[in-house]
Amino acid sequence: MRTLSSAPDLVARTKAFSLATIRFYSRLPKDTASQVLGRQLLRSATSVGAQYREAQRAKSISDFISKTEGALQEVDEAGYWLELIQESGLEGDAIAPLREEAGQLLAIFVAITRKAKQTKLQKAG
Repeated sequence: MRTLSSAPDLVARTKAFSLATIRFYSRLPKDTASQVLGRQLLRSATSVGAQYREAQRAKSISDFISKTEGALQEVDEAGYWLELIQESGLEGDAIAPLREEAGQLLAIFVAITRKAKQTKLQKAG
């Protein structure tokens, strides 16, 4: 697993995750189940980068924590939709890299949020 990325690298990485998800969605079958699951995935996966970009402009540590927790929730949700798509057999091997990246981003956002909360506690104490 990669180590924590610097902010510009993570901005680019979350954007790349969004773009890869868009390409993945466009290749999904056009049946109802695939499209419903795909739209849910598309919404949550593209939200990760948007939330993190907002966090970069946070007005306070509390605001930063709120935004990174939002990104954390969205990447976790994207992972859930990816699991459903894969386990339902709607998409083959193309999903593996997205699931791996979602897992890595989840770990990164957990670490970022945890560190920010520790920093907030230290400043308060």
